[in-house]
Amino acid sequence: MRKRFARLQYNSPVVLSFALLSLGALLLGFLTSGDSTRQFFSVYRSPLSELWTWPRFLLHVLGHSSYSHYISNMMMILVVGPPLEEKYGGRSILWAICLTALVSGLVQWLFFPSSALLGASGIVFMMIVMSSLSGMREGCIPLTLVLVLILYIGGEIVNGFTHSDNVSQLTHIVGGLCGAFLGLSMRR
Repeated sequence: MRKRFARLQYNSPVVLSFALLSLGALLLGFLTSGDSTRQFFSVYRSPLSELWTWPRFLLHVLGHSSYSHYISNMMMILVVGPPLEEKYGGRSILWAICLTALVSGLVQWLFFPSSALLGASGIVFMMIVMSSLSGMREGCIPLTLVLVLILYIGGEIVNGFTHSDNVSQLTHIVGGLCGAFLGLSMRR
């Protein structure tokens, strides 16, 4: 009797592709000493007539400032994303990622002209909130959603006022709000 080895399965194409594209952007950033990250994978106030302004509204979620920044975002995405992709489908998750990237990119571009934004933390928060909504039954508000909103979103509001680090708490809040909107609309 011959034993068969388990084969690897590309089980969550959108989430895995997102993680690999982000890794590619990170490696490209290392090779270019951060120039590609600034040029293509960060969103900041630039003229709308500039060619790369528009793609950066979406591409900034692929950029990361360091390996630890990348890992902290991807670990959560790789844990929370596949069950969401299985439940809602790849197209819906891709749409959710793009919409969250666009909204957070536009908020950054409009309201914070003197700083740049990069990273997938808005996507992480969107997926966390969507995940807490996925088990919602008609007429009930899941306690997990309430706790996520209090702990994560409330914590980000507090951190926004009490910490002056390079973390964009507003992006986390925007991601969480996008997750709530998308989670509720996809349930229908």
